[in-house]
Amino acid sequence: MINANAHDLEAELAWFAEVLRLRLLSAFGDSEEELPTPPAPPELHHSAYSEFVTTHGLSAVERLVLILALVPHVRPRLLDVFWTKNDTLGRGYTEFGGVVGSTHGGFIPTGETAVFIVAEDDLQTRFQVSELICGNHPFAQLGVVYLAPPASGEPLLSGALVMEREYVLRFTTGSQPSPRFCADFPARRIETSVTWEDLVLPSVVLEQLDEIQQWLRHGNTLLNSWGMAGKLKPNFTSLFVGPPGTGKTLSASLLGKYCSVDVYKVDLSLVVSKYIGETEKNLSKIFDLAESRRWILFFDEADALFGKRTKVDDSHDRFANQEVSFLLQRIEEFCGVVILASNMKNNIDDAFVRRFHSIISFPIPRPQERQRIWQKAFSDKCQLEEKIDLRKLAERYEVSGGTIMNVVRYASLRTLSRNEIIIRAGDIEEGVRREFLKEGRSL
Repeated sequence: MINANAHDLEAELAWFAEVLRLRLLSAFGDSEEELPTPPAPPELHHSAYSEFVTTHGLSAVERLVLILALVPHVRPRLLDVFWTKNDTLGRGYTEFGGVVGSTHGGFIPTGETAVFIVAEDDLQTRFQVSELICGNHPFAQLGVVYLAPPASGEPLLSGALVMEREYVLRFTTGSQPSPRFCADFPARRIETSVTWEDLVLPSVVLEQLDEIQQWLRHGNTLLNSWGMAGKLKPNFTSLFVGPPGTGKTLSASLLGKYCSVDVYKVDLSLVVSKYIGETEKNLSKIFDLAESRRWILFFDEADALFGKRTKVDDSHDRFANQEVSFLLQRIEEFCGVVILASNMKNNIDDAFVRRFHSIISFPIPRPQERQRIWQKAFSDKCQLEEKIDLRKLAERYEVSGGTIMNVVRYASLRTLSRNEIIIRAGDIEEGVRREFLKEGRSL
């Protein structure tokens, strides 16, 4: 992959250098002879860079902006010409843009740099370039290339032209690191070390989960090889309903693990922005990347955004409802699996419920199921005090699997603190009491 990437980038950099040379001659050359037409972009082969260019059908202008953002990372000397000073003014040329880095010794391009190379003084083309890096173009939506925020009050295009680290690595070394969890990308990957055999759920729930597995494994064949793409939507949406600790998140993680698909849990507290319109922007970025990587998207506590639509009393209510409508549309268009989790089905908007392919209820486990969870929960390195009766524990305390694991954690740590390996009944009872207090219940 590295060799293929290097081969295509060499061709792209040579093309960029020639376009830049002709642009500078056009702007500052003394010759009255007509300059040659800038060359067409080179034909690319089988690299990560060419795959991105082909997938998104990038034009010559789009490719110039893309390679410009990559140049400081792969061949920064190509931009040294922009250090040229305007002898009349005794400083750099305004049209070149550019900023000085704190550690990088080369020229860092800005939006103005891109506009100069592509548009020079043509306003219409200038606006088109602005749209590439600031508007609804895949560059901006996927976070491939974007403008760093300029200083307060300064022109938008004076911000540095930045290529996301993920894409720098993809286009050069071919690696695909997971995106970093942050306010601009409020989703994190979730994994599990357990197996389906460790998951204690009613058989009907396991059968419903298997339906999602079959879609992940055979959905592409059904849509394309069987010719059902025009009859079926290219996605699968499921609602997981049940109290906390009943296995909703674990089930989503297992689906990804056994189908070799990454699962990303969306943090709705970061998605729902106080700035109108930011929620849609954040969600679009997550959906676009998830679709390109074939992720499962998991929205926990989905009521925060997917709940009942509010009565419209003011502009904020109106925008909140618009966000729900946007999300309905985005999920319907998403080519992949989306799972929403809620404590209660009634909390979810009816208009949204109708769009689910499946609704899976995760109940509080029954006594025999709770006993199996207790039996699987403890480490092989410890022993249970003789008077501990797991069957009686399971019958006495109606709790979720998550609560049982919290109790096991507490009792095990108490045992280790005494330099022992025997779990005491008293520690289990105290752990249960603490969990009940958290839930506002009494023993």
